[in-house]
Amino acid sequence: MPKKISPASFADSPDFVVSLARGLDIIKAFAVSEPGQNLPANLRPADAMTLSEVAEKTGLARAVVRRFLYTLVELGYVVTDGKYFRLTAKILDLGFAYLSSFSLPKIAERFLEEVTLETKESSSASVLDGHDIVYVARVQTRRIMSVSLGIGSRLPAFCTSMGRVLLAHLPPESLEQYFKTAKLSAFTGKTIDQPEALRKELSSVAKQGFALIDQELELGLRSLAVPVFAARGRAVAAINIGTQAARTTKTQLLQEYLPVLRKAAKNISSCLGHL
Repeated sequence: MPKKISPASFADSPDFVVSLARGLDIIKAFAVSEPGQNLPANLRPADAMTLSEVAEKTGLARAVVRRFLYTLVELGYVVTDGKYFRLTAKILDLGFAYLSSFSLPKIAERFLEEVTLETKESSSASVLDGHDIVYVARVQTRRIMSVSLGIGSRLPAFCTSMGRVLLAHLPPESLEQYFKTAKLSAFTGKTIDQPEALRKELSSVAKQGFALIDQELELGLRSLAVPVFAARGRAVAAINIGTQAARTTKTQLLQEYLPVLRKAAKNISSCLGHL
């Protein structure tokens, strides 16, 4: 049974637009879908969903979903063959509005290219969004994970190097809220998934100024991350290097790659107004 998307928590406010929240839930339903698992690939588009599947994932009535889907079709964000619906490339305009107004991705990419050129490893930048990190820039040399990562990809913050760096720099009250609501699930036998152990690790990350993840998200994957600061010393992002454990030791990451990452982070921070 597919996992349903939790309905939006509608606020008791006359300014809250319920229809907009529902429309966004419907768009997000496509991002978490697992279409086609019961049909041969040649019988339906790989990224398509039926009206009933969208209704099931959002928890909304079919009639409500039908109106929203056909509105999105008229606006060009969705296409349909009468049975299956799928997002179009126009949906990227919504994310581009954010990226085009946010200087970090463009600034970070320039310095990440230098990191990758020097280390011959993939490098990335991400920001914290709720319980996840969201990739906003990436320079890839080779695929090192079982899943493909790109701009907009999400990973859990607690077991990723960039996530730990960003969590370690949260204000105390924000970190407490994170621990109250986050679900810590082990991805491998090495994952730190106990709150007290994670708190201790985050304290160490804050003191040392970097996070090193050794096969906690995926076996065979190591990553190293450092924070990026903006004006007033606020940590607004993190950058990292990801590599195969069989190819790069933890000692090599710290001795050879950490100085390269720190130099890049300092340059990006400087461009963002951090002195």
